[in-house]
Amino acid sequence: MGISADPVDQQKEFDDKNSLGFPLLSDPDRDIAKAFGVKRMGPLPSKRATFVIGTDRRLVKSIRSETDMIKHADEALEALRAL
Repeated sequence: MGISADPVDQQKEFDDKNSLGFPLLSDPDRDIAKAFGVKRMGPLPSKRATFVIGTDRRLVKSIRSETDMIKHADEALEALRAL
Protein backbone atom coordinates (compact mmCIF):
# COMPACT_ATOMS: atom_id res chain seq x y z
CA MET A 1 0.00 0.00 0.00
CA GLY A 2 1.04 3.58 -0.42
CA ILE A 3 0.39 6.35 2.07
CA SER A 4 0.69 10.08 1.54
CA ALA A 5 -0.80 13.29 2.87
CA ASP A 6 -2.47 13.87 -0.49
CA PRO A 7 -6.28 14.01 -0.42
CA VAL A 8 -8.21 10.95 -1.58
CA ASP A 9 -9.30 12.54 -4.88
CA GLN A 10 -5.68 13.29 -5.85
CA GLN A 11 -4.64 9.75 -4.98
CA LYS A 12 -7.47 8.31 -7.06
CA GLU A 13 -6.44 10.45 -10.01
CA PHE A 14 -2.80 9.30 -9.58
CA ASP A 15 -3.86 5.64 -9.38
CA ASP A 16 -6.16 5.97 -12.40
CA LYS A 17 -3.28 7.45 -14.39
CA ASN A 18 -0.64 4.94 -13.26
CA SER A 19 -2.67 1.73 -12.64
CA LEU A 20 -0.71 0.94 -9.47
CA GLY A 21 -2.61 -2.18 -8.48
CA PHE A 22 -2.39 -1.54 -4.73
CA PRO A 23 -4.32 0.64 -2.29
CA LEU A 24 -3.39 4.24 -1.58
CA LEU A 25 -4.24 5.69 1.81
CA SER A 26 -4.59 9.34 2.73
CA ASP A 27 -2.84 10.67 5.85
CA PRO A 28 -3.85 14.36 5.74
CA ASP A 29 -2.99 14.99 9.39
CA ARG A 30 0.31 13.10 8.91
CA ASP A 31 -0.29 10.93 11.98
CA ILE A 32 1.04 7.83 10.21
CA ALA A 33 4.04 9.81 8.91
CA LYS A 34 4.81 10.85 12.47
CA ALA A 35 4.49 7.28 13.76
CA PHE A 36 6.98 6.07 11.13
CA GLY A 37 9.40 8.94 11.70
CA VAL A 38 9.04 10.60 8.31
CA LYS A 39 6.99 13.69 9.20
CA ARG A 40 8.70 17.02 8.55
CA MET A 41 7.99 20.20 10.43
CA GLY A 42 5.54 22.67 8.93
CA PRO A 43 3.87 22.30 5.54
CA LEU A 44 6.73 20.43 3.86
CA PRO A 45 5.89 16.97 2.49
CA SER A 46 6.88 13.92 4.48
CA LYS A 47 10.31 12.41 3.92
CA ARG A 48 10.21 9.75 1.22
CA ALA A 49 10.48 6.27 2.70
CA THR A 50 9.51 2.72 1.85
CA PHE A 51 8.79 0.16 4.54
CA VAL A 52 8.55 -3.56 3.88
CA ILE A 53 6.40 -5.12 6.60
CA GLY A 54 6.05 -8.88 6.96
CA THR A 55 2.82 -10.79 7.47
CA ASP A 56 3.82 -11.04 11.14
CA ARG A 57 3.66 -7.19 11.25
CA ARG A 58 7.40 -6.84 11.80
CA LEU A 59 9.47 -4.29 9.93
CA VAL A 60 11.57 -6.21 7.43
CA LYS A 61 13.27 -3.31 5.65
CA SER A 62 13.30 0.48 5.78
CA ILE A 63 14.45 2.31 2.66
CA ARG A 64 15.02 6.05 2.76
CA SER A 65 16.09 8.21 -0.14
CA GLU A 66 14.68 11.55 -1.18
CA THR A 67 15.69 11.25 -4.82
CA ASP A 68 16.50 7.64 -5.78
CA MET A 69 13.21 5.87 -6.54
CA ILE A 70 15.08 2.96 -8.15
CA LYS A 71 16.74 2.32 -4.78
CA HIS A 72 13.30 2.12 -3.14
CA ALA A 73 12.01 -0.35 -5.72
CA ASP A 74 15.14 -2.52 -5.93
CA GLU A 75 15.66 -2.83 -2.18
CA ALA A 76 11.97 -3.44 -1.46
CA LEU A 77 11.81 -6.21 -4.08
CA GLU A 78 15.01 -7.74 -2.71
CA ALA A 79 13.55 -7.77 0.81
CA LEU A 80 10.27 -9.28 -0.41
CA ARG A 81 12.06 -12.01 -2.33
CA ALA A 82 14.05 -12.90 0.79
CA LEU A 83 10.89 -13.47 2.86
